[in-house]
Amino acid sequence: MRSSRFAALAMASVMPVLLAATPAQGAHYVALGDSFASGQGTARYYRDSGDCARGPLAYSALWAAANAVASYASVACSGATTKDVLNGQIKALSAKTTLVTISIGGNDIGAPAAMRECTIGSKAGCDRILANAVKTIATTLAGKLDATYAAVRKAAPSAKVVVVGYPRIFEPGRTCDVLTRSRRAEVVAITDSLAGVISARAAAAGFAFLDGRTAFAGHELCSRAPWLNEPGLPADDSYHPNRLGHAKGYLPALTALLG
Repeated sequence: MRSSRFAALAMASVMPVLLAATPAQGAHYVALGDSFASGQGTARYYRDSGDCARGPLAYSALWAAANAVASYASVACSGATTKDVLNGQIKALSAKTTLVTISIGGNDIGAPAAMRECTIGSKAGCDRILANAVKTIATTLAGKLDATYAAVRKAAPSAKVVVVGYPRIFEPGRTCDVLTRSRRAEVVAITDSLAGVISARAAAAGFAFLDGRTAFAGHELCSRAPWLNEPGLPADDSYHPNRLGHAKGYLPALTALLG
């Protein structure tokens, strides 16, 4: 793939929109989404969460513990797609829900498979999966997000909704041993394109957008103090926010956004 394709997509992206959202005292808070919301990568999970890898060190749990919430529930699950939110997670919302966070879209574009193939697979396989991610972002992702956000609004009509975006996995421009420089540049470009679509659809739905790229700036892989796990064992934790990523990246950003 040529870099011009990524540049065109990035230019087509809109800048993230931050909408004011102040949770009411005693919020009824529900966290939706995928592994970046569940806490995968923090190495501490609730026993009953199974493969969903939900844990008390996820940003949502940390925010709930630090605020006077009336109730808190996380139904986020590692591997979740927009379809999983629509078919299952949405049931956790109700007219009583006053705050929702959701991180979704990465699995819809095949991000985990891409990182796995690009790390330990073949060049051809990596090329193919990244090309498919670019195509999905440009063609079908917006519609899937629109349907998901509409369902969230319908299920929780009075809730403040914060769409939580993904960080750049790699710090642009730095030299390190994780993938080649050109591969890292491709992943960064795809992340920027993904953020553009997610932020645009969040704005269209009237939801706030938390830009994970800003929250993790300077703490991506290849930086001096990364807030994401390097590739290794357990494999599912690779490239996910570590404990510092949730506590020092996502949590302060969510706290600042909610006021």
